[in-house]
Amino acid sequence: MTNPASSAPAFAYFDNAATTPLDPEVLEAMLPFLSQHYGNPSSLHGPGRQVRAAIENARKTVAHLVGAAPAEITFTSGGTEADNYAAFGSIRTLGLKHAITSPLEHHAVLHPLQAMAKAGEIQLHYIRHDAQGNLDLGHLEELLAAQSRTFVSLMHANNEIGNLNNVEAIGDICAQFDAVFHTDTVQTMGHYRHDVQKLKNHFLVGSAHKFHGPKGVGFLYTRSGLQVSPLIHGGSQERNVRSGTENVYGIVGLAKALEIAVRDLAAHQAHVQGLKDQFITKLRAEIEDVQFNGCSAVADKSLYTVLSVSLPPSPISEMLLFNLDISKVAASGGSACTSGAQAGSHVLEALGCDPDRATVRFSMSKMNTAAEVDYAVAQLAKLYRPVAV
Repeated sequence: MTNPASSAPAFAYFDNAATTPLDPEVLEAMLPFLSQHYGNPSSLHGPGRQVRAAIENARKTVAHLVGAAPAEITFTSGGTEADNYAAFGSIRTLGLKHAITSPLEHHAVLHPLQAMAKAGEIQLHYIRHDAQGNLDLGHLEELLAAQSRTFVSLMHANNEIGNLNNVEAIGDICAQFDAVFHTDTVQTMGHYRHDVQKLKNHFLVGSAHKFHGPKGVGFLYTRSGLQVSPLIHGGSQERNVRSGTENVYGIVGLAKALEIAVRDLAAHQAHVQGLKDQFITKLRAEIEDVQFNGCSAVADKSLYTVLSVSLPPSPISEMLLFNLDISKVAASGGSACTSGAQAGSHVLEALGCDPDRATVRFSMSKMNTAAEVDYAVAQLAKLYRPVAV
């Protein structure tokens, strides 16, 4: 990503929590299914069977990498669809009347649950959290003890502030009360090892473009024995769970991207954590009163790819991301899924963050460099100093 003719990057891309660059190895794996292998996987002829085999091999790969059986993996259009399947499908199939989540969850979880609550299908309960976004698991136990079988959805890592939740402990609590446990692992899939045999979750979600795969494809793990009602009707694809002709090259790319991510995990973790540590050190040195939202700057409590930076009030706050873009630094103010909305971040609001302070989310990947970190901090400091109050 760095221009070898200059010490400054051509563009310092630090919005990897929104989407990551496609890995060249992934593109190479996808190309035959974009150009040569074009059969419909539902067709019985040779070209169709060849493509069907590629999908099933991808399913086996993904299943192996998360400790699942192939039949427990359903390919979707992405994490949002997978979250919706888990929520709508399980609640309606099992006739559940209660759901528990956190106000810090992604809207892919909050909005389906809120829609069902508004329609009177469920009673929706929110688990308490502290000012740093740490969940109160004692409150989770209280809520579960007070009601009938419940759907629980709590993410592994927050997409805006990077907080890591103890999904193993949450799974243990849910198992005590026979709750149906769904965890959104969109931000951590490909960045941590996941083994559904060790977790007591019923659903797990991944999205390829968060770990250097293609956009528009994800997967849902559903524990064997648990049925979900389909959201999309009209065909028998994906074992009658998700109708529609499969995104073959996307599925192949997803499996390859996850395979690479797991293969190179230790090296990438060390590299990216180093970049994050460098960001924290240099920001503290260059900008007075810089703070970090949630547990973002605490290594053992946060996702190593995400740093949520809180800056003092300034006249440039509202135009900060725009000015960074002009300076060839790509970052985010929160979740990219709502970047076009006028409303502020529901996560920062739930934490009680000062609305006058500006927030920038820098999110890193294996493709970023130390030079890009230096450049991004220098540009932020240059923009901020002349007008800081």
